[in-house]
Amino acid sequence: MKIDIVTLFPEICCAPLNESMMKRAQEKGIFDLRIHNLRDWATDKHHVVDDAPFGGGQGMVMKPEPIFAAVEDLRSEKSKIVLMSPAGRRFNQQLASQLSKKSHLIVICGHYEGVDHRVIEHLVDLEISIGDYVLTNGAIAAVVLADAIVRLLPGALGHEQSAADDSFATELLEGPQYTRPAEFRGWKVPEILLSGNHAEIAKWRKEQAVKRTKQNRPDLLGRSD
Repeated sequence: MKIDIVTLFPEICCAPLNESMMKRAQEKGIFDLRIHNLRDWATDKHHVVDDAPFGGGQGMVMKPEPIFAAVEDLRSEKSKIVLMSPAGRRFNQQLASQLSKKSHLIVICGHYEGVDHRVIEHLVDLEISIGDYVLTNGAIAAVVLADAIVRLLPGALGHEQSAADDSFATELLEGPQYTRPAEFRGWKVPEILLSGNHAEIAKWRKEQAVKRTKQNRPDLLGRSD
């Protein structure tokens, strides 16, 4: 997979996407990450990428010319063009899984009061929001998107079952996990986890996942088995 991120703030994307699992996945050739500064496609001497909105209003709007130029330089027939926007479709594990099957993503990071709507109408395939809140810019959201997608690629994680067992993979939150020591400050690990009975452990983990989901995200229970 190849991911191109187009942003006004490349540094925001560089640090988290070049550490830990993301770094190892790139070194293994599992995915190819390119982070681009949108101003490189601005044609005036001041590299202007925004202007005041028609009709008045606060803030600035990102101009269409550099965005179109950037995407047209980067895309191929297999490219999927994504815009990070608080007005987009809410991102979830199922959407991450769908996007992980694409060979090339071009991710445009919104900023200011958003982008000229002609970008959405004539260039973008999908608008995505990572949650019901507004960030200063879309670069942070693009990092979240890329991380969630890349960890689903074959070979990205140390164990192939890890992604399948994650919270939301089954529309249930992941159940509690424990490690050594078996007793800490008088708090003991549940006996079932020490029993070696894998069938009973699996049953317990499913029960705990349902319990945790009911406590923290009851809205998910109606969509799960």
